[in-house]
Amino acid sequence: MSDIFRRDPRAEWIARNRLHPMHKPVAEGPVRGPSGLLRKNPHAVGFIGPNGIKRIDRSGASTGGSATRQSAKQTEVILPLHKVDEPDFYIVVALDLVSGRLNGHDKDVLGLAQKLANIDEAKGAVVAVAFGELKEENLDVAGVDRLIHFYTDAYQEYNPEQRCADLQVIVKELQPRHILLPDSINGGGDLGRRLAAKLGQRPACGVWKVNGDQVVCRASAGKNDITRTLPTLMLVLEECSEPVSETRHQSLIMPLNESQEINSTIEDQGNISVDPNAIPLAEAGFILSGGNGITDWANFHSTAKSLRATEGASRVAVDDGNMPRERQVGATGTWVTAQVYIAVGISGAVQHMQGIGKCDKVIAINTDESCDMVKRADLSAIGDSSEILAELVSLVEQNNNEKGADHDQ
Repeated sequence: MSDIFRRDPRAEWIARNRLHPMHKPVAEGPVRGPSGLLRKNPHAVGFIGPNGIKRIDRSGASTGGSATRQSAKQTEVILPLHKVDEPDFYIVVALDLVSGRLNGHDKDVLGLAQKLANIDEAKGAVVAVAFGELKEENLDVAGVDRLIHFYTDAYQEYNPEQRCADLQVIVKELQPRHILLPDSINGGGDLGRRLAAKLGQRPACGVWKVNGDQVVCRASAGKNDITRTLPTLMLVLEECSEPVSETRHQSLIMPLNESQEINSTIEDQGNISVDPNAIPLAEAGFILSGGNGITDWANFHSTAKSLRATEGASRVAVDDGNMPRERQVGATGTWVTAQVYIAVGISGAVQHMQGIGKCDKVIAINTDESCDMVKRADLSAIGDSSEILAELVSLVEQNNNEKGADHDQ
């Protein structure tokens, strides 16, 4: 017998054709190329490509079929716990906490704080200061070692003077090495400048990079960079650092002296009601987006009005004339960073998925449980969109009526 390896062109063709009924048994065996060398199968489960990315098994074969796959729970990854029992110094971070939850800006600031806390051999602890309602449950994985939470009626309204006074007390007691606040329109920028005036310090504003003992700040509407010595008080921009992702932290409640109410010179006149569709898509925090699966657009608009959500749309919905072009979400439309994004009847094209990449929570309403949007979503509702939206509006109205009844009492 000859030792020459003989190719099987038909087997090679079946191995390349994933739609062939014999593809799986043939592809599982060794596949050789024209030179007789074993070929790597990039479609095999567990295959690690040149980028070091391992292919995930979405076929359900390893869990016993599609029915088992739907009920199987993902294995929770337990991150190592980072403990600082006796810190040598503190890094204080005043959070924006829009709607009581961490946004991307907050997480980036906490990431920079952890970087500064571990910049030398001394052990530093990051102290997060939260004002008002706190709904966030993942402070430990965001990089919070200690938590100071002020939650009284005074923080339910716009009261920057009270918050500034409380931060002054914290600074006096902890003597932190650095004080970080988000340089944002959500309160951090205003509060940081008030605190700087009270402490008599010159803050670094628009910080986007820390290099050793120097910081780089954006100036002239982002056209120029200014380098200065690392200060105590910094107002930092989004994407100033990578958020914490590889460790858990203790998030211990830190007791301090009780807040002393001050006589504020600012009177809160309440929120001004605005049309949600007057808010640019790129700045909207709550978006209800419709796609090709919407059959009743009048019901969609009514639902958006009831939820007080900004309307968005997929490219297909825009091309069909159901929504204006400025409402298109995606890489070919508007990139959005909403805290809550509800996708109704959107299958999830690549361009659309790119456009919602920075959204915090994605909710999918679709009849196809295997579409890409459902796979991406944090929460999915499978069924007719008109019925689900009607039930959602009913629950919102019921909740509003209950609040109104409690208020009357």
